[in-house]
Amino acid sequence: MRKLAERELTSEGPKRAGGAKGGRRSVTVNLGESPIAWLHSRGHLTDRLFDAGEALRSDYERAQLSPNVTMRWDPVRVKTGNRGSAEAGLSPSERQVAAKMRFDGAIAQAGKGLDDVLWRVVCAGEGLPQAEKALGWPARSGKLVLQLALERVADFYRIR
Repeated sequence: MRKLAERELTSEGPKRAGGAKGGRRSVTVNLGESPIAWLHSRGHLTDRLFDAGEALRSDYERAQLSPNVTMRWDPVRVKTGNRGSAEAGLSPSERQVAAKMRFDGAIAQAGKGLDDVLWRVVCAGEGLPQAEKALGWPARSGKLVLQLALERVADFYRIR
C-alpha cells in the first residue's frame, strides 16, 4: 500500500511535520513502507535478511501480539497457504498459538541485546534513527545490530 507524502529534506533527512516551502528541497516518501523494506530496497539488507524480518513480522501479526485499546472481535485474516503446509489441520486458535511459539523462538534465537532493536524495527515499525535514540545508542549503530539479529532469525526460520 503506497501512501505518498512530501517532506522537507533537511541535513538529518526528511522532516516529519509540514512540507517543503519556498525554495527548500523536498522529497516524496512512502509512509506505507516498512523500515526493513526501506533498508532492503536501498541495498542495506540482503534478500535472506529481509525474508527473515518478514517471517518474524508475519508471526507477530498472526499471533496478534500488537497492543489493542479495546477488545478485538474481528478474526485475523491471514492466508494459510496450501493444504500441504504444516498448519493445514490446525484451528485458527492453534495457528495463533503456533505463530506465538515461532515468534518467541525467533526472538530468543536473536539473543539478549539484539531482540530490542529487532522488535522495534521489524514488529513495531520504528525507523532505525528512532530506535537508536530510544535505546540510547550512537547514530548509525542500529543497522549493524539489526543485521546481526536478522542473521540469527534467518537461521531460526531456516532461510537460505
